[in-house]
Amino acid sequence: MKKNIAHILAGKEKHITPTEKVLQPLPHADFRFANPFIVLHHGGPDTIAPGSDNRIMPHPHRGFAPVTFQLQGQAHHKDSTGNDQIINAGDAQWMFAGKGILHSEGPSEKLHIEGGKTELLQLWVNVPAAHKWDDPRYQFVHKAEMPLILEQEGVNIRLVSGSFDGKSGPVNISFTPVISAVGEIANGKEVEFEVTEDYWTLLYVVHGRVTIDEITPVAEHNLIVFKREGTMFSVAANEDSQILFLSAQVIDEPVAAKDNFVMNTKEEIDQAMADYKNGIFGTLAD
Repeated sequence: MKKNIAHILAGKEKHITPTEKVLQPLPHADFRFANPFIVLHHGGPDTIAPGSDNRIMPHPHRGFAPVTFQLQGQAHHKDSTGNDQIINAGDAQWMFAGKGILHSEGPSEKLHIEGGKTELLQLWVNVPAAHKWDDPRYQFVHKAEMPLILEQEGVNIRLVSGSFDGKSGPVNISFTPVISAVGEIANGKEVEFEVTEDYWTLLYVVHGRVTIDEITPVAEHNLIVFKREGTMFSVAANEDSQILFLSAQVIDEPVAAKDNFVMNTKEEIDQAMADYKNGIFGTLAD
């Protein structure tokens, strides 16, 4: 049975710091959450000037997993549990914040010195209430570790997490089934996705133009949210295109999301803010 489209959400410009801005298709004025998918940010492509030092300085998270898909350039991640990782184009990282973590992120020292392009997607993946107070965990995934799915000439889609098309993604720190894949579809090629009934399923057009089920054209920087009924849809590239594919088991729990925290109640958000103010999240120099 074909899946129908529930929403097509255009990414809107949003400042995440006074100097850093992203496109945000989720949450959107027309649609808030597809729990566990809470936030999607598309950063860049940005040009880093040689000699620059821009960086998003240490900030807290609790109750979910910020996931980064590096599309261009080189990033540098640090966090309060001791992880210090360079992320190259095509790599990904899955940082489960759990009961609390501080992290900082931005272009690598090499990119700051030499200059160049940087681009990434960051996805906030929620977790069930039973795991929000677990210890933080971190997993870096090299591009070479990601198996190819829906293989054919002109299609290069890499599976980061979950099971799909008979393959398993390398991420192993998700508490519920979450399928994520990123990649490219050449102009004129078409792929068909078969997903699990009743899962939330999303497709973000990073670059290019696609047509869904030979009917609905979708331009770049738009997020497609499918209805949960049905299991099949096709994606045809009208020009060389890049996509992010997401499908996950629904977490049917209340969501309270504010600032850098994703919890179940307002009281838990208030507690997270107080805990951060009181230094419970630890320390991180830069």
